[in-house]
Amino acid sequence: MTAIGIDLGGTKIEAQVFDDAWSVKERNRCDTPHVYAELVQTVADQIHWAERVSGGPVPVGIGAAGLVNPQTGFALTANLVATGQPFPADIAKAVGRSVTYVNDCRAMALSEAVFGQGKGHRTVMALILGTGVGGGIAVDGAILQGPTQTGGEFGHTSAPAHLVAAHDLPIWQCGCGRMGCIETYIAGPGLVRLAQHLTGEDLTPPQIAARRHDDLRTTWGIWCDFTADLLHALTLIADPDLIVLGGGLTHIDGIVTDLAIAAQRAQIGDFGVPPLVLAQGGDTSGARGAAYAAWQAHSRE
Repeated sequence: MTAIGIDLGGTKIEAQVFDDAWSVKERNRCDTPHVYAELVQTVADQIHWAERVSGGPVPVGIGAAGLVNPQTGFALTANLVATGQPFPADIAKAVGRSVTYVNDCRAMALSEAVFGQGKGHRTVMALILGTGVGGGIAVDGAILQGPTQTGGEFGHTSAPAHLVAAHDLPIWQCGCGRMGCIETYIAGPGLVRLAQHLTGEDLTPPQIAARRHDDLRTTWGIWCDFTADLLHALTLIADPDLIVLGGGLTHIDGIVTDLAIAAQRAQIGDFGVPPLVLAQGGDTSGARGAAYAAWQAHSRE
């Protein structure tokens, strides 16, 4: 076996054991506990199970939402009971060896860059459009990561003032505590919030998508313009070879075409835009990216 990947979510924890071809050999899933000590032990139990399957210790990567402050080692996460705790260190202590802890969006970017849609490209950017908005950049098959380890938190960049003003929209407070983050307009709850503000209706994203060519055309167009403005900003900063889209909102049929058109409108003059593609890895991406990051770290050591 090559490596172990742990997909750590708010409702489930899945361990995946990867063979030498980076295919999933076996997987094991359990519910995510809502008590911190139980959470740490359950992750450790999943790692121990994977080690038995793999025949011994191999690199372990954990992909999870949220951040770990490199200065304190404490986690900050909305969907796990780990905020303010030295979560990665406690897991390592419970299993008796080091683990690689990676933000799940960055893990997805790495997986897509090495194994998925970005294979063969030098600079691959991932943008996740789901309950929240995040992403990551992989360059030459490695996650681009700096000293703060907040790179990739694209959802917490500021919403475009010209679009907020043009559509007379409120400035909403984000879950991170700041005001006016782009996530508050374009994440799944942001799309719902836009529709409610513009139409007075309480609708789910699938309901909005089903009516986006009819009476909700304006709402959908505004959402596309906001999302395209973020794509434009990311293009100006990194100019990636392509942008891989993932997350629940990308299940909307035709979303790539709609966003590509809006992104071209947002671009400077008649310059091109990076190709937009849907993530290829599905529910394997996060765990595989984390496992690969762990394998890379082990190789460097």
